[in-house]
Amino acid sequence: MLELLLADSGIHHFMDEKRLFRIGIFWIYFCLYLAIQVEMFCDRIEKRRRNWKGAIERLRINNLHHYTENHRYCVYRDFDLGTVSHKMLSLIYQPMVGGFAISLYHFLFQQVPLDQVGYSKLEQQRHLFLSLGVEPGEKGRKLLIEQASRLEAVGLLQTSRIYVPEHEDYLYEYELQPPLSPAEFFKTQHLTLLLRDKLGKFAVLSLQEQMFSKEAYEYGTAISKESLSVPFYDIFQLNAHTIDYELEQAISEVAISRHPESRQEEPLFNYADIIMRFPRGSANRKHVESLRFDHDQLGAVNYTARKYNLSIQDLCRLLDEDGIFAADGGLQLDVLQHKANLHFRQDKKRQEDRQAAMGKVVALRQEEPAGQELQEEYSVQMEFYLEVPPQLMGKCDVHQYNMMLRNEPHTRLLPKFFPGAVPDNLLDIFEKIDLNYKLPGEVINVLIHYLMMMLTSGDGQRINRKFVETIASNMLLKQVSTYEKAVSYIRDQEKVRKAAQQGGTTGSAAGGRGRSYSRSGKAKPEIPIVQSAASPDDKTLSEDEFAELLKMAEQMQNNQKK
Repeated sequence: MLELLLADSGIHHFMDEKRLFRIGIFWIYFCLYLAIQVEMFCDRIEKRRRNWKGAIERLRINNLHHYTENHRYCVYRDFDLGTVSHKMLSLIYQPMVGGFAISLYHFLFQQVPLDQVGYSKLEQQRHLFLSLGVEPGEKGRKLLIEQASRLEAVGLLQTSRIYVPEHEDYLYEYELQPPLSPAEFFKTQHLTLLLRDKLGKFAVLSLQEQMFSKEAYEYGTAISKESLSVPFYDIFQLNAHTIDYELEQAISEVAISRHPESRQEEPLFNYADIIMRFPRGSANRKHVESLRFDHDQLGAVNYTARKYNLSIQDLCRLLDEDGIFAADGGLQLDVLQHKANLHFRQDKKRQEDRQAAMGKVVALRQEEPAGQELQEEYSVQMEFYLEVPPQLMGKCDVHQYNMMLRNEPHTRLLPKFFPGAVPDNLLDIFEKIDLNYKLPGEVINVLIHYLMMMLTSGDGQRINRKFVETIASNMLLKQVSTYEKAVSYIRDQEKVRKAAQQGGTTGSAAGGRGRSYSRSGKAKPEIPIVQSAASPDDKTLSEDEFAELLKMAEQMQNNQKK
């Protein structure tokens, strides 16, 4: 009995383990199934989101509710479709954009009477949806946007949105474009490649042969082609002496007036970009929200952002400051531009400091390779030789000095003018000119020569940062980019400076003053001085007349005291 009981308990234990194993396998498969379903669901959601976003971006519509079946639309065309154009649409364009897009194109084409050109009547887009069999709603809007975007991509359609202030709503204009001729189409590379991707290379070649009618065999053997056409004025003569103003006015009045298309650049930031990042608790929040329908102020904000290279975060921070908006909500453009200018200058200064630091690091890393490789030396022509300044007299001759100006960097030229270390302010000045202004090295050396010669000329000229940067900026504006141009520039400046000094010296001698002003180079203006007359005809006062005048002066003074 004991052995039977043990055997029975072992069987039950084995059955429990088998049952648990099956349950575990079931749960593992169930979890895998759930994970696969969740992943597929997430993929579908992401795909729908991308399709939604792509459909909105194709027509550059920020909100899908701005493009509904309730909005009005009109069609404009100024051409007619011939047999070749219809063949191009059916054989060439339809494989690229699809049959539904070509149906949309034909429907829009028929909105304008076939025997006329111009605008169609204003209709609600519901008429467009129902005529094409598209269900009005979110799905139908995305489908219509998709097909219109295909037509726009191949150049058959241009869509514009016009804001109507009276109704505070938008009006959509579909401007149709004629299909390209066969010759123009097959010369357009991106359209030909798209057709090749859709149909294949041999199908494209077959379509090209169908669209062209070749010349006869004998025509191809012609050697020369002579034009026998007669110009207009050889056949017809116009009465140019009389001008019919009534005819011109009538033609201009009957002509179709097109809405001027805005060719300006796309706004840098739209309202959604600004309001999304603007603080909710800000006191200027209500003023920023009013920019949604005030396109002039929003355009001024975008102009300021583009002018001073502001990011969206910087722009929102400036709009949040006090004084940007008036009490009535109007934008204070001068205040905004002032603050944006301060931010621009600070950012420019930080960028210059970063460039200077990066330039030092790069120079340190390139010292070893630069020492191993011999730099190519450039010779200087005799006509562009510069004289040796007094500071280097006896240290080098004119040939060595000019070769040093032409080939050495300014960091090796400056120490030769000083017995010890170069002052830091001078190094900072020329470092900024080198790294930030991007002035060539040989031009900087010629600038240093010009400054050193000016110091030793004896006219009392001082060298400071503003003076040096003024000369460097003038060189940049005149595009002085080579050693020869720099030498010619400083020679011309030296002539001008000497002429100004001579003019100042002559003027000072004529005025009887010995003081000269070396900074401006101009003499002090002469002030006319009243001199005593020396002619014999002038009358002089006698002693009695002079005493009488003194007596009258004393009487007048006494009367004033009383």
